[in-house]
Amino acid sequence: QVQLVESGGGSVQAVGSLMLSCAASGYHGESSLIMAWFRQAPGKQREGVATIRPADGRPVYADSVKGRFTASQDYAKHTVSLQMNNLTPDDAAVYYCAADPRPMYGSHPFSREYSYWGQGTQVTVSS
Repeated sequence: QVQLVESGGGSVQAVGSLMLSCAASGYHGESSLIMAWFRQAPGKQREGVATIRPADGRPVYADSVKGRFTASQDYAKHTVSLQMNNLTPDDAAVYYCAADPRPMYGSHPFSREYSYWGQGTQVTVSS
């Protein structure tokens, strides 16, 4: 049973920074896990935030976080991190880690299916 555990959420003032981490346990497959970050604010749909594209290892970001967030993944350790800088109240949400062993080339990383999800970690940003 694969489990994802997020950490690093919390409260920060606007323009502050946070780093989120996600660790996958219980995965024993031969292929690397594709891992991504999503978030959901109250009253809004869940949206993709960041991931590392399996085809070329390049990061993919939502337009709203480009230039401020940086994702990194350790494939050997099945971990993914999200460094969030210059946070604004619009970034406040529950952040979820998602993972799947299928690369699904050709599918947008934020609209594809992920088999595993974490419980989420709250990020609060005060103005």
